Amino acid sequence: MRGRKKLPPDALAPFQWAPTGTQHVVSWGDPTLATDADGNELPPPPDATPPVPINWADLFGTARPVEVEVGFGKGLFLANSAATNPGTNYFGVEIIRKYQLIATDRLAVRNLTNARTCWGDAKRVLDRHVVPGSVAAVHVYFPDPWWKKRHQKRLIMTEEFVRLIHRVLVPGGVFHFATDVPDYFAWVKETMAAVPELPPIGPPPEPEPEPAHDMDYLTNFERRFRKQGKPIHRERYRKPG
Repeated sequence: MRGRKKLPPDALAPFQWAPTGTQHVVSWGDPTLATDADGNELPPPPDATPPVPINWADLFGTARPVEVEVGFGKGLFLANSAATNPGTNYFGVEIIRKYQLIATDRLAVRNLTNARTCWGDAKRVLDRHVVPGSVAAVHVYFPDPWWKKRHQKRLIMTEEFVRLIHRVLVPGGVFHFATDVPDYFAWVKETMAAVPELPPIGPPPEPEPEPAHDMDYLTNFERRFRKQGKPIHRERYRKPG
């Protein structure tokens, strides 16, 4: 985003959704959010009670299939997918507000009206706001492995979360996962095996083709890791239909 002035809050608002059911009208000049003792940004405040179910057709203005990305970072997958697949709506959830703003700016400047972002805890969003059986695909790419034992409560890929993924997927819906960490990949496969209702799809996915340009990667993390020569571990799971 260098060399371009960031868009104002009113330009970002249509590309966001908040757990309160209203849009985030945010400013790049907002004070820095509080951090914990390790310097990590604290999560969003608790959302509304009672929960506000997301009506996808109302949110996007169309009744297209919806795919959800958890932890979208700077939004490369969201932006590329929304531009490439105009017949699909994309909804991203990111717990770090700075990244949510960067990604929203990326969507807004390209006017990708089939994509929305949400600043929130994905576990709460899927549990409290995403209607069961309403999502065609869920994507989790390069989640933080949280190496330190005291941080493992932050791990996203728990059995509880896998069951939330299964609940929100339509019959035949697909869960896509990728990581550069072999141990984390093995642990995730073990976790997925504990939820047989979401079995793997045949053989592992084929390796991604060589990118045509520097933005032609799945995510910013994938770009970094592939340029470093690291192998990427991928798997897909499908809810029986």
